[in-house]
Amino acid sequence: MVPIPLQRDTVQRPGTTHAGHAHGPRPASRTSLPGIPLAPSAARRFVRAALAEWTGIGVPAAVGFSDRLADDAVTVTNELVTNAVVHAGTTVDLVLRLEEEGGDEPSAALVLEVTDHHPARPVSGDEPGTGPGPAGTRPGELPDPAEYGRGLQVVATLADSWGITYRTGLKTVWARLPVDDWSLPPAPPDGEALRRGLRAAEILAPAPRRTERDDAVWDSRGAPAFLAEASDLLAGQLDEDLVAAIAGQLLVPRLADWCAIWLEAEGGGPAAEPRLARVWHSDEADTEPLRAALEREPLRLPAGVGSGPVPVPVPWSAHPAEEGRADTPAPPPHPGGRDGAALAFRITAGGRALGTVLVGREGVAQVPEAVASLIEDFVRRLGLAVGAARAYTRQATISRILQRGLLPSKVAEIPGVTSALVYEPSDDGVVGGDFYDIFPCPGDRWCFVLGDVQGSGPEAAVVTGLARPWLRLLSREGFGVGEVLDRLNRLLLDDAMEAAEAAALMVAAAGGQQLHDGTQSRFLSLLYGEVVPLPDGGVRCTVASAGHPLPLLLRPDGSVRPAAEPQVLLGVVEDVAYESQVFDLAPGDTLLCVTDGVTERRSGALMFDDGDGLARVLAGCAGLPAEATAERIRRAVHEFAEQPPDDDVALLVLHAD
Repeated sequence: MVPIPLQRDTVQRPGTTHAGHAHGPRPASRTSLPGIPLAPSAARRFVRAALAEWTGIGVPAAVGFSDRLADDAVTVTNELVTNAVVHAGTTVDLVLRLEEEGGDEPSAALVLEVTDHHPARPVSGDEPGTGPGPAGTRPGELPDPAEYGRGLQVVATLADSWGITYRTGLKTVWARLPVDDWSLPPAPPDGEALRRGLRAAEILAPAPRRTERDDAVWDSRGAPAFLAEASDLLAGQLDEDLVAAIAGQLLVPRLADWCAIWLEAEGGGPAAEPRLARVWHSDEADTEPLRAALEREPLRLPAGVGSGPVPVPVPWSAHPAEEGRADTPAPPPHPGGRDGAALAFRITAGGRALGTVLVGREGVAQVPEAVASLIEDFVRRLGLAVGAARAYTRQATISRILQRGLLPSKVAEIPGVTSALVYEPSDDGVVGGDFYDIFPCPGDRWCFVLGDVQGSGPEAAVVTGLARPWLRLLSREGFGVGEVLDRLNRLLLDDAMEAAEAAALMVAAAGGQQLHDGTQSRFLSLLYGEVVPLPDGGVRCTVASAGHPLPLLLRPDGSVRPAAEPQVLLGVVEDVAYESQVFDLAPGDTLLCVTDGVTERRSGALMFDDGDGLARVLAGCAGLPAEATAERIRRAVHEFAEQPPDDDVALLVLHAD
């Protein structure tokens, strides 16, 4: 395997330019993406749409675009954006620029720049000899690209050159792809396919050179269609910064030449400084000068201003490039007196001020009344979207706090047994009902638990918070496995359940998930067992399953069998006598315990465990240690369907040494 590639040496030659050194206007498109797993796919769509549009509008160098160049650009973009999301986790800025170079041998290059906001975190594979690598790699030793740095291997292979630029608060990784296929212009792309491809690009980053604005389109049909589209796009976002980004790109250039969006700090009070969340200009070269002008002083509207438009002075020059020249007058020392018109709108939701939108048009005395009214309607929808995003953020924060409190800070190590845990709560902003535990008990016993409360949210969290300490208490009192489940079942059916419901209502009243009317029963599926080390090696297991996916026992020869019998859920029937099964876990044996987030993982009409699918995957893990077995099961669950799991995924592996 070849070592991780370092940055290629970039040699400056006469007549050539490289990323960050080219001068003069050039076609460029940019977008900002949230640091989430969906960012790479959005970036791929954006690059393809931008290349298609450049070809469609006849950019000279676009004649040389080939399918291979498009594929290479998409691949490089995917690797760099994925690297930024995984290693920085911040908002990712993507710039796609086309550089045309003159001279005796004219050429062109496609430059991709991916910027994140964590410059202290190095690029995966950057300067590998100067810091610690992944587990098992000594300082100064190049890690195996199969496990680490493969993305930069791909980038180095496809790009003519690439590099890293560090600025205050930012880190940019750029790659330069030569446009070397000077074939005849391709046939015009299919109009409908291009329209569909560009819709995502328009949402993320409108391309320059749009058609001239026509205010006459905002009639009885145009305005409702625009508002309907805006509502659909804004309502589906759960991050307020992404809401602001989409809003700015819907306003510009359809309704304004430029816009800025400030968001108030939640619960910050009158003295809190609003945050400039988004700045956008129809001419991308003017976006940063506009931002610099607006950052000098946040826009503040008087307290009594409602949701209607407020005329304000234009806070910047429409032609910033001319400022400071000897043949032009110096700009006024304070905002106002510039060419154009600007309107400010307060963002509100539920009677609370959430921020401010500032829109401007250049070269006009005022914004048409019909357009101002349409922007006012749009800002109302923006307020609802920001409010919903903040409510989701509050719910997700409550869920994370609850989840941390419901799970053990650490699990016990069982002598003679290696354990591995995988716990992945579903990413829906609601606390899940899955829980686990491994703890020691008197009498040289170790107990393990894997449970799942029906439903999710505060109600399920409260039941989980009661069930886990009850289990520890009953186990340490010396009750057998079946007796522990008997007593836990009665506790779930008695007055303690009312306490759980009351506590859940208190959590919801404090800002958590809204509960349904009426009392709802909470059932608990549970796999509970105890382990006792044997003198000659291995351990003796006693397990019982109450409405839970059955544990599977894997022998070294690859054979798999259930290790327990199915029994009724806890909290359903009062008079139940739970039974347990006893077996020995000999050295080399593996016990797998999972929740229904594994067995019921869906791909269309199929489930992961259909036809004993879980047992088949486990059979292929014979001879593997606990960690490798857990990782193989986890990977198989994720690869079973294209969409990420929509339920909590929890599994516990016990391997006898």
